[in-house]
Amino acid sequence: MRRSILALAILSITALAFDHTSAQQPPSAISGAQKLMAVPASRYPGHVYVLPATMETTQWGWFDNAELPRLVIDSGDTVVVETMSHSHGRLWPGTTIEELKKLRTDWPGRGPMSLTGPIFVKGAEPGDTLRIRIRKIVPRSWAANFNVPGMFGQFPKEFPEGQVKYFYLDADRKIAEFAPGIEIPLRPFPGTLGVARAEPGRYNAVPPGPFAGNLDNRDLVEGTTLLVPVFVRGALVWTGDSHAAQGNGEINLTALETAFQEIVLTITVDKTTRLQWPRIEAASEWITMGFDEDLGKALANARLETAKLLAEQRSIAPEQALALVATTSDCRVTQVVDVKKGVHCISSKDGKSLAASLPTADSADYLVSYAADSDINKAMDTASWNMIELLQKQKSLSRLDAYSLASIAMDCRIGEMEAVEKGVHCLVSKALWVKR
Repeated sequence: MRRSILALAILSITALAFDHTSAQQPPSAISGAQKLMAVPASRYPGHVYVLPATMETTQWGWFDNAELPRLVIDSGDTVVVETMSHSHGRLWPGTTIEELKKLRTDWPGRGPMSLTGPIFVKGAEPGDTLRIRIRKIVPRSWAANFNVPGMFGQFPKEFPEGQVKYFYLDADRKIAEFAPGIEIPLRPFPGTLGVARAEPGRYNAVPPGPFAGNLDNRDLVEGTTLLVPVFVRGALVWTGDSHAAQGNGEINLTALETAFQEIVLTITVDKTTRLQWPRIEAASEWITMGFDEDLGKALANARLETAKLLAEQRSIAPEQALALVATTSDCRVTQVVDVKKGVHCISSKDGKSLAASLPTADSADYLVSYAADSDINKAMDTASWNMIELLQKQKSLSRLDAYSLASIAMDCRIGEMEAVEKGVHCLVSKALWVKR
C-alpha cells in the first residue's frame, strides 16, 4: 500500500530522531512534505503553512507531549489549520444519538474532540509564553448539538433520554436556525486550543488546565490572542473541538459542534512574559481564567488571576487588586461539564469598570433565571434548571430542546462573589425569537 506524503513526513521526523530533551532544534525542513505545506500568502505574517485535518494529522481525544509534530514552524509563522468533527470525523448529519453514545462508551478514557497537530514552534522553551493569534475562522456548513443519554452534561440523571439536532450554518446571515422562529447568532471559536502539558503520557483532552486545551471559552474568537505558558520544548500546539456558537455554561456538554474549513493562527514565542495560567487578549479587554472540579474554587482561581492582571495594570499590591475584582471585572461561568469547571473574568484594558448587568427577573431584552447559595455549584444548578423550565413554559419547547437551547445560547453571569451567598444570573436573549 502506498503511503501518503504526509505519512512519510511523520516517518521522516522519526528518522531524524526528534527528541524533546535534546538541545538540538529539529531541521527547518523536515521533509519534502513540509515544503509542500508551505504556501504563498503574503497577507499573513511569517511563512504560511497549510495543515490539513487527516487521520495522520489528528488525534482523537487525547494529548501526549511525546507525540511527534506534524509541522515545524518558526516563531511568527502563520498556520492555516483545518479541523475535523468529533470522533475522527464520525459526527456528521445523519449520525444517530445511539451511534454517538457508542463512540463514547466503546472508546473510554478519551474525549470526543478530534485535534489537529501538534505544531512544533522552534525556540519555544518551558517558562516561555506562546502567543496564538486567531486571524480568521471559516466553519463548515453544518453543526450539531446533542445530549448523550444519562451520561454527561450538567444534569445526566434528569435527562436519561438522548437527542441530536443538526443545523445549517447560514454564512451569509451568520445565523443557525434552531427551529422555525428561533435563530442563533454565529460566533465561531475553537473549543480546544492549547499546548502540551508538562506531564508525560497520554491524557484525556476533556479537562482544561494551565496548558489551556479544552477551554470552551466563547470569547476566544477571531481577532483575539491566546497567551499560554509553555511546558515542553517546542510547545506543541493543538486545536479542534470547533464551535459555531456556545452559551456560557455549555450545560448539556455540547455547543454548536462543527469543524473548521480553516482557522488561521499566527504563533509567536514571547520570552519576556511569564504566566502560570492562560489569558486571552482582545482589542480592548483582557480575559483571565480559573478551572477546578468545584465551581467555587474555579471562581477563586479566576479572581486570583484577575487580581494579578489588575495589579500589573495599576501597579498596586495583589491583595488590593483582589478587592477590586468584584467591582471592576465581569465574571462568567465558562462551562460546567468538562470535569474541571471554568470561570472567566473580563477586564477592560483602560481600567474602567466592566461589571456586568445582573438582572434577577425577566427584562425587556432577556429571559432571566437567578439563584443564590453559599455553594455556587448549587446556585449554578438551580439557575440553569430554572432556565430550562422557563424555556419550556414560556416558549413551549420540549425538555430536550430547552436543554439544548440553553447549552447553546444561555449566558450565566456571577454576581455577589464576595457575599456569603454567591449569585448566578442566567440570561437568554429574547432577540433569538424572530418574527417572519
